[in-house]
Amino acid sequence: MSRSADLQADIVNLIPALRAFARTFHRNSVDADDLVQETLTKALANLGQFDPSTRMKSWLFTIMRNTFCTKFRIAKREAPGSERCVSGSGVEPPSQEWAIRAKELERACNLLPEHYRAALEYVVIEGRSYDDAADRFGCAIGTVKSRINRARQRLAAQLDEDIG
Repeated sequence: MSRSADLQADIVNLIPALRAFARTFHRNSVDADDLVQETLTKALANLGQFDPSTRMKSWLFTIMRNTFCTKFRIAKREAPGSERCVSGSGVEPPSQEWAIRAKELERACNLLPEHYRAALEYVVIEGRSYDDAADRFGCAIGTVKSRINRARQRLAAQLDEDIG
């Protein structure tokens, strides 16, 4: 018998041990058998790389463990239905459009008259109340509301937006 035939016979004799080892990775017997089959396929394809000074059983178990680990990493990374699966995420709109719109808004705000811009910044951007704004600017609440409304209308006109 040739060396290759002897090695193949050794591999066949180790199939029950491979099945038992595969059951430590998979509870399902079908998945375990698939792992054994893939291990045997890889072992037979790489039989020329087997070092006779090592044990055949150890070599096959190493192939099986590495095959399982590789498949596990791939399945974890490409798991369909998981929360972070790429296939479940929609198309993300490009962020540069928001940056451009922000610069346009800043330019438009700079073109507003000072009393409109100050009221808009104080109430809308800083989140202060109309009462606080009226006290700060020394005017009636209605005047603050009016200034903010006019500022919004001018911004919408400059940005070609419909504020409804």
